[in-house]
Amino acid sequence: MTAKRIIDMLASIAALLVFSVPMVVIAVAVRVTSRGPALYWSKRVGRDNELFLMPKFRTMRTNTPVVATHLLHDPSRHLTPIGGFLRKTSLDELPQLWCVLIGEMSLVGPRPALFNQDDLIAARTLQGVHQLLPGLTGWAQVNGRDELAIPEKVAYDVDYMRRSSFLFDLKIIALTSVKVLGFKGVSH
Repeated sequence: MTAKRIIDMLASIAALLVFSVPMVVIAVAVRVTSRGPALYWSKRVGRDNELFLMPKFRTMRTNTPVVATHLLHDPSRHLTPIGGFLRKTSLDELPQLWCVLIGEMSLVGPRPALFNQDDLIAARTLQGVHQLLPGLTGWAQVNGRDELAIPEKVAYDVDYMRRSSFLFDLKIIALTSVKVLGFKGVSH
């Protein structure tokens, strides 16, 4: 077991404990404000292009097409009453701590692509990025998030792969905190 994996496990346990009550409150709020389950299990691409199910608090209505948000004609009309707030604050991402705990994700790495984002998956595979464990946050996330075109996103992923280290991960986590608190980079 690597040092990164040990840190991921300990940090995810601590975060799950700290955020357990807010997560229960969010789950209840999602259920009360919209029809459907509190969690949405998204089919994602993990290490070595293996598919896994990634949980998020549901921010979209249950009949929303399964595509990347930027591909929806009018994403805001698909949001649940509290979906916009959950996305802007990134609270919808908290259940992914489970994936970090069980080893399907890391705290830091390339964000996992949707199963049908063939162009992103192919570009990452070509550059070897597919060999990395996907992350709760990543270098591309703090450098543009939803606003990045696929070639830019992959370039940041490759840069992360080359520069990967404990200190670089800490820098990305710190930058993520700043971005989340400033609600930056979320377009929907």
